[in-house]
Amino acid sequence: MQNVFLLSSKPRLPLAGDAERAAAGMADWTNKVNTLEDPPTQAFIEEFAAHPRGHALLSGMFGNSPFLTQALLKDVAFAAALFKGGPEDAFSTVLRDMATDLAENAARADLMRVLRIGRRRTALLVAAADLANLWSLGQVTAALSAFAEAALGHAVAHLLREAAGNGAFALTDQADPARGSGLIVLGMGKLGSRELNYSSDIDLIVLYDGERITTDDPAALQTAFVRLARNLVQVLQERTADGYVFRTDLRLRPDPGATPLAISTIAAETYYESMGQNWERAAMIKARPVAGDMVAGKAFLKRLRPFLWRRHLDFAAIRDIHSIKRQINAHRGGGTIALAGHNVKLGRGGIREIEFYAQTQQLIWGGREPNLRRAATGEALDALVDAGLVADGTRDDLMAAYAFLRRVEHRLQMVNDEQTQKLPDTENGVAGLAAFLGYDTPAAFADDLLGHLRRVEQHYAKLFEEAPELGGPGNLVFTGADHDPDTLATLDALGFGNAEAVSTIVRAWHHGRYRATRSQRARELLTEIMPALLTALSKTPNPDTAFVKFDEFLAGLPAGVQLFSLFQANPGLLGLVAEIAGTAPRLAEHLGRNALVLDAVLSPDFFDPPPAADALLAGLERALSQAADFQDVLDISRRWNNDHKFQVGVQMLRGLLAPDASGQALADIADAVLAALLPAVSDEFAAAHGAIAGGGMAIVAMGNLGGRELTMSSDLDLVFVYDAGPDGAESDGERPLMASHYFARLAQRYLNAVTALTGEGRLYEVDMRLRPSGNAGPIASSLDGFATYYENDAWTWELMALTRARVVCGPPALVTRIGEAVRAILVRPPAESLLSDVADMRRRIEAEHGTESIWNAKHVRGGLVDIEFIAQYLQLEHAAAKPDILSAGTKDALDRLAAADVLDRDTAMLLSEATGRWRAVQNMLRLTLDGQPDKDAVPDGLKAALARAGGVDDFTVLEAALRETAARVGTVYKALVGRPAEVAAAAPGVKD
Repeated sequence: MQNVFLLSSKPRLPLAGDAERAAAGMADWTNKVNTLEDPPTQAFIEEFAAHPRGHALLSGMFGNSPFLTQALLKDVAFAAALFKGGPEDAFSTVLRDMATDLAENAARADLMRVLRIGRRRTALLVAAADLANLWSLGQVTAALSAFAEAALGHAVAHLLREAAGNGAFALTDQADPARGSGLIVLGMGKLGSRELNYSSDIDLIVLYDGERITTDDPAALQTAFVRLARNLVQVLQERTADGYVFRTDLRLRPDPGATPLAISTIAAETYYESMGQNWERAAMIKARPVAGDMVAGKAFLKRLRPFLWRRHLDFAAIRDIHSIKRQINAHRGGGTIALAGHNVKLGRGGIREIEFYAQTQQLIWGGREPNLRRAATGEALDALVDAGLVADGTRDDLMAAYAFLRRVEHRLQMVNDEQTQKLPDTENGVAGLAAFLGYDTPAAFADDLLGHLRRVEQHYAKLFEEAPELGGPGNLVFTGADHDPDTLATLDALGFGNAEAVSTIVRAWHHGRYRATRSQRARELLTEIMPALLTALSKTPNPDTAFVKFDEFLAGLPAGVQLFSLFQANPGLLGLVAEIAGTAPRLAEHLGRNALVLDAVLSPDFFDPPPAADALLAGLERALSQAADFQDVLDISRRWNNDHKFQVGVQMLRGLLAPDASGQALADIADAVLAALLPAVSDEFAAAHGAIAGGGMAIVAMGNLGGRELTMSSDLDLVFVYDAGPDGAESDGERPLMASHYFARLAQRYLNAVTALTGEGRLYEVDMRLRPSGNAGPIASSLDGFATYYENDAWTWELMALTRARVVCGPPALVTRIGEAVRAILVRPPAESLLSDVADMRRRIEAEHGTESIWNAKHVRGGLVDIEFIAQYLQLEHAAAKPDILSAGTKDALDRLAAADVLDRDTAMLLSEATGRWRAVQNMLRLTLDGQPDKDAVPDGLKAALARAGGVDDFTVLEAALRETAARVGTVYKALVGRPAEVAAAAPGVKD
């Protein structure tokens, strides 16, 4: 006999927990079978019951579950079809029969009867498939959820027709009344995540969108939908002779004690935006439209995303959600891990802890990581692993426990069709459950169960219950009218030079004199983190300076609860903030204006080498895919830019990035933003003006961006070059423009997108003076005009600047053509005046910006300008004969010049090492200070950071090294440019 139940080799069929009950059930079953008037079916059932696996399955059902016994005996024909055709066919039949029986005009009584029969049959087939190990947990819960959704769909369709027939509203589609109805039924909890348990209640929220409903009496809509919701509950949970369908819970709706059973979407959105709690955010992770107007339901949940998925990390959620868990333990009796009477859902190590383990981290990280927004527990844990937030082993332990505990839960519920998760209180009861699960002994079951519970408890405790203590080094009391003497002694011992001043400022914080400390919760959190904060500040080279800078940081914060919660959850962040405050005042000011960039520090890869350029662009494009409009594009790009620049800055401060690498990383960040904004701006502009067929615009980077040598404070030197398309082309939009006007206005729109100051700050300052004809030239140049200008009209200094040109983004064909045009210009034979022009330009810069300060890495003689002039002059002089020497990056150009024997290798190495040292110092200073440093006022921490960046051990040694570097570079400049130019000037008529 070919049969999936009998052919399966999967182990652990249920054992009869009560042999007498099993025997009685088999006898009743035999009697029922004998009454069938279908001999083939009788023969099949007798053969099935005689088979060892068939007998074990039936005996296990009769010997453990009065509910399954009644289901089998009440519907022998269906049971026979189930055992013969398998659970998949049986389930399809159930759903098909429901749809057939519930014709459009079915009466309420018929609806209730058909749904209850369908539910009983679904319970039977799911139990059989589960007990016989034919279905996985996922198949079991998916089938239970699919039936619930189908039942809701039939009930809602009936009730919508009924309400429309009473004149409450008009239906858009009589055949499919839910479509366009404006009624939204959200499945919450396990129904929403398609993880419904065997005898589960279903948690619903019933809403209606008045704007989608056609009615002659809008004021009566709420009454109509409240009546519909009440009828829905009655249809599903009223017990009749056929049983019930689902116990239905509507208490997850907004403020259930004060709101009707059905509320408008506007009222719901207003509630969530103004009063929504963290536990409601956790519940909404699993929300899903399950009946009614699915389009309206999805639109509602989309509008709710800002409430659910916060833009910034929300560690304040942890305490709130953990308190919910503790309340559950207190009210439901889940305290310690035991066997008899233990609640496998709410008790220690139970299902709820696994769910909360995932949901809490989803709430914290889901705003930044869309991939974490998964309703199902297993999918959420997988996504957390993929994001690097949960270890593979932890996920495996939790999912193994989840599958095991859900299996136990289902067996408990199969006994009497009760919504219970509590193990039996007696040894006999536990033994019966063990038998139902297929265990030979209760001890074997206990070992497996307790092992899973303890592993879950351990992982859960690490997340919620074992946060590091923030205990301090001594008395730290900042209350009362007078300074606490022991607190002053503690501050002295920590190394603060003026303990009373520190105490006075801290007491001001607690008096709520800053916006960040005005709320009670903020001050409570500040008290908790104070020991760790003061300890972290005391470990900086100058604790008093660091404290003052932290005070300035705090004074600039608009609010404190979220940031203080983040510090409390991650005390290591306090050390980083203290380091920034004591070492990098400029970075501290940036942090004060953008405190939530600290979110990024908690990413697992924050201290890893910066991502490659293509990975950066892909990440930004993913972030921008969440944008609802163009303003969102601007804000998201600024937040992303701030996060990544802050990451580079911190890595520079920690000495994790070499100067070349930091300049490259900052350039890659800028490249990504520029590249991602171009299509966004172009699309936004095209909405009004259309596009130009065959045309396009590219962004050319010059200066430090072109050479990939950006600093934290660099502006961007940009040039816009376009292809006008066919002659006489104009755009095809509602307001068409000729090509020159089109691209000029597009370039201006793009420039505004980069430089505009929004609530998230500004991306970059942009300098357009390097475009053809400088400030007098058009904002965007055609490719032909660009090339013609440089071929005929460019000054030598403009050609020098062109050696650093690099096309960042644009249509690929145009990018290639611009690159070819630039190269063609640079490989032309040099003008006779090249050398003298270069020397003259250097003298002009010296006259305007000359300095003796070695901390001005750019303009000090022997600094970066001299090195760049050498590289640019040699490229222009020799590119015609040796085009491979061309490179936008200074160090790469020096390497190429040496390889081509234009520059001897020792000199090239000297200049390259000098470039690295100057840029290291420049980058660190741009990161930490505004303007040039006063040597005597440089904080000790910054001195150490500068020495480390300069490749030496001591600040004094760094000063000497920089002076020697300047002298050696100055000598090379004189040899290669200065003296030859003087000789040429003294012998007019002789080629340079």
